[in-house]
Parts: sequence; structure tokens; C-alpha cells
Amino acid sequence: MAQWIIAHELWIRLGCFAGVLMIVALWEQLAPRRRPSAIRGRRWLSHLGLSLLNTLVLRLLLPLTAVGMALLAEREGWGLLHRYHAPAWLVIALSIIALDLVIYLQHVMFHAVPAFWRLHRVHHADVDFDVSTGIRFHPIEILLSMLIKFSAIVAIGTPALAVFVFEVLLNASSLFNHGNVRLPLAIDRGLRWLVVTPDMHRVHHSIVAHETNSNFGFNLPWWDRLFGTYQAQPQAGHEAMTIGIETLRDEHLTSRLLGLLVLPFQGATGEYPINRRWK
Repeated sequence: MAQWIIAHELWIRLGCFAGVLMIVALWEQLAPRRRPSAIRGRRWLSHLGLSLLNTLVLRLLLPLTAVGMALLAEREGWGLLHRYHAPAWLVIALSIIALDLVIYLQHVMFHAVPAFWRLHRVHHADVDFDVSTGIRFHPIEILLSMLIKFSAIVAIGTPALAVFVFEVLLNASSLFNHGNVRLPLAIDRGLRWLVVTPDMHRVHHSIVAHETNSNFGFNLPWWDRLFGTYQAQPQAGHEAMTIGIETLRDEHLTSRLLGLLVLPFQGATGEYPINRRWK
């Protein structure tokens, strides 16, 4: 079964991505948390175009997928987990948790290093917050992220099946926690102990710098609580909070495909990078 899943990785991941995207998009129509912006259609076209471009860049520049790198590491015996014998379920669970921690730390790094923040601003400069924001990343950031993931897979010794499951979970959770969807507050409070909810992650997209530098988790919410980067709610409330970056409000840069591609090379980094607070 595992071999069949890995052999059909692309189509399974594409099906999961399309399914979650459609479900969350429908949910946004039926029960929105905030009023959507007037430029939603243009944003969606730009975000989908950017996602397609990112896929092409990865396929052209990297000979292996994350699952392919895991298969190579298994064959060569690379990584910590290949040195020990443990039940398959435990190895898979530990691998997924370890990879999620790596993604959390990577996210913090992209906020802490000004050069990386320039790339990550493409994601944060969105003036709205909906499911399409979850696929809005600059191609260079996507490429760097995959190289970091490769390094983690080799160092950890992550099995290919665990990498596949993690990739599906990460994509699905990114779409879900960027959704402009309304959850009952009691359900949200309980759910955010298990996964990152939209209300939890929306704080991270606030225009307020110290809120931007909180709630870095994408899938598991534990790391923010453990490392002190958790903030329960935005100061202004979810309906009144302003989304985006204060110095990047030009619609040509924030909602058009060409603008998103050149945005990292525009203007100063401002006061958003974490290390600005330590000066």
C-alpha cells in the first residue's frame, strides 16, 4: 500500500490539494469570518498563477521531490532514524513531528533574517486573508524551503511514507488555517491545542509587528506555546484588525502576479523582522 501511495504521489497530493481548496473556499462563502476585499478575483488569479509558477520552478531546478530525497536517504542509510530499529508507526510519528518543528524554525528564521524576510513579505503583504493566501509564496522562498526540507529529511532519516504524509498534512493545514472561515469560539479554543486554526494563524498576518512575529506554526500549534511565540487574539479583534504590511499597500505590488515577483526587491524591510526588536 505504501509503495502504491508513493508511486502515485503527484496525483494523490494534487487531489488532496484541490479537495481541501474547494471545501475551504465554499466554507468561506457560507460562513466568512471577515468581509472579503473587493479585489478578491484578481488576488486569486495572481495566487494561483504564483502557485503554478512555483511548481514549475521546483520541477525544473530540483531533480528530486521531498519523497524522492527520502527514498534516496533510505537507500543510502542516511539519517538518525536509520541507525535505530523501532516500530514503523513510531518512526513515522516522530518523523512528522520533527519535520513540523523544522518548518516552525524555518518560519521564524524567515522573519529574523532581513534578506529572508524580503522574500517572505510576499506572503505577508496580502491585504486580505483567505484560503488563497496559503499558496502565496515567492518562488525563491519555495526553492529555499525545499532545500531546507531536503537537509532535514537526510539528517533525520525520515521514511518516504512519513514525508508523503507530512507534505499532504502541511498543504492541507496551510489552506485550512488561512481560511476566512468562522468557527464557534468553544471549538476553536479546543481545536487549537491540536492544530493551528484560522483564528490562531490570522494573528500572524496582522499589520502590527509584534503580532506578525507570533503564531509561527503551520500545522502543529505546540511550538508557539513551547517557545513563547503564542498570542491568543489580535488586539483589535478579528473583524477590525488590519491585514498585511504597513509599508506595502500598493495594489500593483500586493495583488498582481508581476508585483508579487518583484516585491522582495522593493523598498526597505521596515520594522517587521524580529531582530529589529533586539537593537
